[in-house]
Amino acid sequence: MRSNRAKARAGVSIAATLPMLAGALALGIPAAHAADHPLRDLLAGTRPAWATAKADKGATSDGARMSARVYLRGRDAAGLAAYAKAVSDPASASYGKYLTAKKAQARFGATKAQVAAVTSWLTAAGLKVTGVTRHYVSVTGDVAAAEKAFGTQLHDFAKGARTYRAPAGTASVPAGLADAVLTVTGLDNAPHMVTHDDQLPPPDTVFRNAGPFSSYYGSRTASTLPDAYGTKIPYAVKGYTGKQLRAAYGAGKHTGKGVRVAITDAYASPTIAYDAGTYAKRNGDAAWKTGQLHQVLPKHYTNTKDCSASGWYGEETLDVEAVHAVAPAADVTYVGAASCTDADLLDALGKVVDNHLADIVSNSWGEVEAAQTPDLAAAYDQVFQLGAVEGIGFYFSSGDDGDEVASSGTKQVDSPANSAWVTAVGGTSLAVGKGDQYLWETGWGTEKANLSADGKSWTDFPGAFTSGAGGGTSKTVAEPGYQQGVVPDALAKADNAAGNRVVPDIAAIADPNTGFLVGQTQTQPDGKTQAYSEYRIGGTSLAAPTIAAIQALAQEARGGTPIGFANPAIYAKAGSKAYHDVTDNPTGSGLAVARVDFVNGYDATDGLATSVRGLGKDSSLAAVKGYDDVTGVGTPASGYVESYRRR
Repeated sequence: MRSNRAKARAGVSIAATLPMLAGALALGIPAAHAADHPLRDLLAGTRPAWATAKADKGATSDGARMSARVYLRGRDAAGLAAYAKAVSDPASASYGKYLTAKKAQARFGATKAQVAAVTSWLTAAGLKVTGVTRHYVSVTGDVAAAEKAFGTQLHDFAKGARTYRAPAGTASVPAGLADAVLTVTGLDNAPHMVTHDDQLPPPDTVFRNAGPFSSYYGSRTASTLPDAYGTKIPYAVKGYTGKQLRAAYGAGKHTGKGVRVAITDAYASPTIAYDAGTYAKRNGDAAWKTGQLHQVLPKHYTNTKDCSASGWYGEETLDVEAVHAVAPAADVTYVGAASCTDADLLDALGKVVDNHLADIVSNSWGEVEAAQTPDLAAAYDQVFQLGAVEGIGFYFSSGDDGDEVASSGTKQVDSPANSAWVTAVGGTSLAVGKGDQYLWETGWGTEKANLSADGKSWTDFPGAFTSGAGGGTSKTVAEPGYQQGVVPDALAKADNAAGNRVVPDIAAIADPNTGFLVGQTQTQPDGKTQAYSEYRIGGTSLAAPTIAAIQALAQEARGGTPIGFANPAIYAKAGSKAYHDVTDNPTGSGLAVARVDFVNGYDATDGLATSVRGLGKDSSLAAVKGYDDVTGVGTPASGYVESYRRR
């Protein structure tokens, strides 16, 4: 399961326009001076691609209300990017010379003069300032005032079956404010931002796995079911535990002691403390110590219906339990956003950076790159760069829909995983054998075929693609230096000779058919009772916290010194014994598991559904020797954690 900032997995799309995740400077697109606006500077990317002349429905009413955020450039935006790069590069003399949050703000944050100038300009245009943070100035007002402030007309545009407001031209700021303003967001309202306060709903209806199960890969053969790929196949595992994952990825005796890990998602599970404690006790994990699990939550929540708030409870539960299972002594802080929109998720990330709540941040949410806009890209990347100079690394799940063609109709990667300033985590199918022995991994990609009515064959075997690790080549983010020489040109230069960012960077267990066991309080079928139960789950939502936890072990191994933005170090180890080099065909023959599910998701009342799930079939993506766009440089091997030890 991987939560989408446009929707929880069972919800409907509602998020604010999403980021390109490579700010104007990083993309090489500085604010441009327009010939017809000699006294103003354009804010590149503020007119969305869908706001075309053909879709234009005319001017928005002058009196219509709107809200926006003006993100502040800070003292030295170019210097911030340069220092973030240097401090993260093992080959740099500045490597590891991190700044405290206070010093980072003093060196790169917005000045009082910048805030005062931006506030004065917005107020003079007729907008009301509703908030000032270290990152932005928020305003409300009518369209006429916004048009005056940002030097562009706001029109209504058709987008799909609906109509939204957006700038008819690129927004701009007075030339004297070019050094103070990074970008503006909120001038378009696709989709609409709900502003009333909601109460969190109860958990979703219970989900359970039916079984039979394997306790480890291959422990129980589906002897009465048809062959697949010429042989009998095992039943899917009940769900791996922390003990099995720690063994598979070479945790050794490291526990993450002294390391702080943060998790960002939307909303907050009301039963997380009980669930995490119960799960650890039942599955052999170390008991949570008093004060080891923290929550940083907003005062109010919004968009709970459209974001399917209760669907995010399972995301938080998976992330918290996975981190603790792999790094049982790490300190865990959950930072919940007020909703699944970019504005609120950016606020959650900002809290981590502004208060340096952790050195490692796991993020299991995202959206397709085509939904991105450069305005929010700049805002996201600024947070990631500030984190890098403080020694904070961000880990983002790469997606659960392979190349995205089946879900979106377009081959593309996901964001924020496509940012050059985060570690994108891909996914695998993992086989852990008897005695917790690592057997093999494939790139996660699932094909499903159902059992025939007579039970003698699999219908249309091997079946259709259902899900797989996200990956591929970005169309918008330039190839970062750390990928050069490691990522094959066939991937990096798939769209242009200059090269683009390729996703992911590293990988871990993700396939729900070889997934992780989690425990959560859920609403029972009667719709009233709530009770704790356990089920198997996967997705790159599992891979991201698993890698975050392994990074906590690695940080402990190096004496507690933060790893920070890890990509340069991750790629420096490419091709070494630190990684399992994952391919789609590790055994030389097709691989599959048998799976039995409750038709209604929780009991046998409505019958059982039996299927075969083929492994290593990720849409058009392929896990091959060396770097690939399913698993990146590979998965952590027994030498990975120790490779960070200072020598």
